[in-house]
Amino acid sequence: MTRFLLPALLLAATGLAAEASRPNILFLFADDQRADTIGAHGNPHIRTPHLDGLVRGGFSFRRNYVFGGNSGAVCVPSRAMLMSGKTWFHVNTQTLEGAKLLPELFREHGYVTFGTGKWHNGQPSWLRAFARGEAVMFGGMSDHEKVPVCDLGPDGRLTEVRTGAKYSSELFTDAALRFLESHDGRQPFFLYAAFTAPHDPRQPGPGFPADYANRPPLPPDFLPQLPFDNGAMNGGRDENLGAWPRTEAMIRDQLAEYYAMMAHLDAQIGRLLDALRRTGRAENTLIVYAADNGLALGSHGLLGKQNVFEHSMRVPLILAGPGIPRGRESRAFTYLFDLFPTLCDVAGLPAPADLAGLSLRPIWEGRRERVRDSVFLPYLEVQRAVRDERWKLICYPKLGFSQLFDLESDPHETRSVYDNPAHAAHRARLRGLMRDWQQRVGDKVALPDSQRLPPPIDLTGKPRKTDQWQPEWIVKKYF
Repeated sequence: MTRFLLPALLLAATGLAAEASRPNILFLFADDQRADTIGAHGNPHIRTPHLDGLVRGGFSFRRNYVFGGNSGAVCVPSRAMLMSGKTWFHVNTQTLEGAKLLPELFREHGYVTFGTGKWHNGQPSWLRAFARGEAVMFGGMSDHEKVPVCDLGPDGRLTEVRTGAKYSSELFTDAALRFLESHDGRQPFFLYAAFTAPHDPRQPGPGFPADYANRPPLPPDFLPQLPFDNGAMNGGRDENLGAWPRTEAMIRDQLAEYYAMMAHLDAQIGRLLDALRRTGRAENTLIVYAADNGLALGSHGLLGKQNVFEHSMRVPLILAGPGIPRGRESRAFTYLFDLFPTLCDVAGLPAPADLAGLSLRPIWEGRRERVRDSVFLPYLEVQRAVRDERWKLICYPKLGFSQLFDLESDPHETRSVYDNPAHAAHRARLRGLMRDWQQRVGDKVALPDSQRLPPPIDLTGKPRKTDQWQPEWIVKKYF
């Protein structure tokens, strides 16, 4: 009996050792954060000392994108693609039904999975993904000072909804800290903290008031109004967060509030990073920092994320921890859904075979410069974009209108050169590239066959739609 028992014990011990050597995962996810709102990435007007520290201690992917979206609430498909590793053409973005989820896979391979914060894809999928959870908000947004949350009880069921007693970012950070401090360390953990900042309502957190005396400057692509209807101007809530035309005062005020929310969020991230060091887990924890989508905030005369311009599709992505080079960055094209196979690669777990994402590990290890040569950005049926290293094509299928930008000389997409005969070859090449992407992902939207100017619009004085989440002081200030 002993000769059979000993190999079994050795095998079990080997398995436990392999499990113990796997890195913990601390996944920090912001809501509506533009890629250009981190000090260490070149923004001198924002205070993000803890994110700056992550940049100095980790690896930044500076051309990271969300793969468009099939909803005006872009965070729904964005989070679905993150968790499934698939494009929105291949997953039920509302429920994630039938898809293997990133934390679910880690849970099946011995990780303790803990979730706190925003989950916008239904309760059943959350319950598959996480074994533990506290202060979970199901839905898209709320008053940051009155967040409706629930917990995962010891019986495996979600508790009744309660109102959080703190500002959202502090509420979720406190929950994550309690998990970190109580975790016994016998199994690696996957901790997912999904913040609702800096998503509106633009309520700066306690101790971090907006500095209206030193408001950030206007974005270089500021316009009072986009001069045509891009298909998301007249119905989306985001564009109703301020009156038309956008004024310099309004945009700079909103930026001040947005930056203050980022500063407060940064302080909460600092608390979590400090807890990793205090509990002795810093050396074996891979930290992921990212956001679900960008935001216009006055760029191109827009306020929201329902467009395929760079400011709304690009999002930050930083990785730091064991095996990650310090203070390095890449301008390779990446998507949020690349994180699924990337984290599996780092943890030594088998990734599902049907993922759209690609592991980014070869990039930071210097084995590859890039994993793709272009990105495709489809939004509903109204906008399509594709870009390579220098050029970007945007098509508006329902308008029969397209734009072409030379991002080398015009990085903020302010001067379309689509009608310039000198760029006809780039125009044709990018249209072919867009069709290739459409065929690859199963996109059936027909591209415009010819170019016609869209009818101009003027939204000056357009009545504002009411929104239950906007505090009265914001409504009075911006309308």
